[in-house]
Amino acid sequence: MNPGSRPNTLPALRADLDTRLPAPARAWTAAALAEAARAGHTPPADAPTAVARPDHPPHDVPRPHTLPAWEARFAAAGRRCGPEHADAVRVLLLAEARPGPDTLARLYHQGSAAERRAVLLALPHLLTGPEALPLVEDALRTHDTRLVAAALGPYAATHLGPHAWRHAVVKCLFTHVPLDTVAGLRRRARGDAVLARMLADHAAERTAAGRPVPHDLDLVLALATQDRPQPPEEC
Repeated sequence: MNPGSRPNTLPALRADLDTRLPAPARAWTAAALAEAARAGHTPPADAPTAVARPDHPPHDVPRPHTLPAWEARFAAAGRRCGPEHADAVRVLLLAEARPGPDTLARLYHQGSAAERRAVLLALPHLLTGPEALPLVEDALRTHDTRLVAAALGPYAATHLGPHAWRHAVVKCLFTHVPLDTVAGLRRRARGDAVLARMLADHAAERTAAGRPVPHDLDLVLALATQDRPQPPEEC
């Protein structure tokens, strides 16, 4: 599931998935979502405090001895529905199960790259506060471009601080992650003089090295050098 092209709402995601999945995978997904929904209506075992920092080992987030049924489905989604549909299935499972921040941290740190990506994609549907920023920051330190793209969705657009966000945009240029996958790019880049300076320096370095300047860079630089819209004056 391309972060830049996925449906924006959970009902739209489910409807799109239903049109794409073959009948056996569709039936498996319906059963998995029902299990996740049952889990989502039971009180969460973990309190919504803070997500474990990525500089702490994953065993700091304890794994239960017996996984809930929906978590087994979460892990099996790629095998049962195909890797091209696994992101969407996993996001829907998380939305139905409504896990707390500690469970999200465990699924992320102990999961495969595909499972980590799904956790990142699901964050804007699960949390309204910045509790999961450590997961976003961890993904942005990796060299996995699909993780980087997933990390820069609406959750990061809302919660990631200016310094980290600017460096994430520049990292996208270095790693060839299309900038149209960066949620909130136009809003956050417009009139950002610091980002404009960073982009200009990056372009100058590439030009001096005889390397082409990415087209995306020029587009974002144009945004960053625009004036920020001024709030209307009070009467």
